[in-house]
Amino acid sequence: MSAIRTPHAASRRARGQDARAPRAGSATGAAFSPLYRQIKALILQGLDRGEWKPGEAIPSEMDLAARFQVSQGTVRKAVDELAADNILVRRQGKGTFVATHHEEQVRFRFLRLAPDNGNPSPASSRVLECRRLRAPADVARMLELRAGDSVVQVRRVLSFNDVPTILDEIWLPGTLFKGLSYERLSVYRGPMYGLFETEFGISMIRAEEKIRAVAASDADASVLGVAAGLPLLSVERVSYTYGDRPVELRRGLYITADHYYRNSLN
Repeated sequence: MSAIRTPHAASRRARGQDARAPRAGSATGAAFSPLYRQIKALILQGLDRGEWKPGEAIPSEMDLAARFQVSQGTVRKAVDELAADNILVRRQGKGTFVATHHEEQVRFRFLRLAPDNGNPSPASSRVLECRRLRAPADVARMLELRAGDSVVQVRRVLSFNDVPTILDEIWLPGTLFKGLSYERLSVYRGPMYGLFETEFGISMIRAEEKIRAVAASDADASVLGVAAGLPLLSVERVSYTYGDRPVELRRGLYITADHYYRNSLN
């Protein structure tokens, strides 16, 4: 990464002030952006390039401040935001690390289903199928692919306490997930996003969801072991990696007889 250089940065630092990005309408045409947001973007670029892998420590705030020629306070604010986004994880006395879906606090942040009583129990996964095919038009649009591009479709059932609860249909860009197969998924026992990180170098860092109520079709009811027509929660999720690139479309059907969908609004 190169240092950020803005007009009069040196004189501003001499006065104890951080530089700011050019305002809209400048030669660059960029919108006004606080300097810490620029540092955040540069750290994200480094993560996207694989400079620091999931689970690895990033340089100290002092080292990053020297690298980008800004104050430690500016770096700290950027790192604080990345930690709040669950992209980085602070560990007391050890430093700051790249978050990984193998960690408990990150593993289930996209899975919002919680039991009515007691603590969430570990989910067990049963893969129904994994196949490669040409992207249907709606899938291609949501993954920003061309219609007909190669995609991987995965169908699986997630169970809690041996009770089938979620039927997932997952779509992935074929070029990013070469080698993903039914056999590989069937023997894997960790979180699926952890597998994507470790074996395919794809980190899911944020997601957008659409939620609605639907009635179970005959086919879906048969897989989940419920009556056709039972109300289900339909959750359509698009997950993004660095650079706001969509890399997964997931359509899940949730049984909520003994669970609820939790969320936090800030």
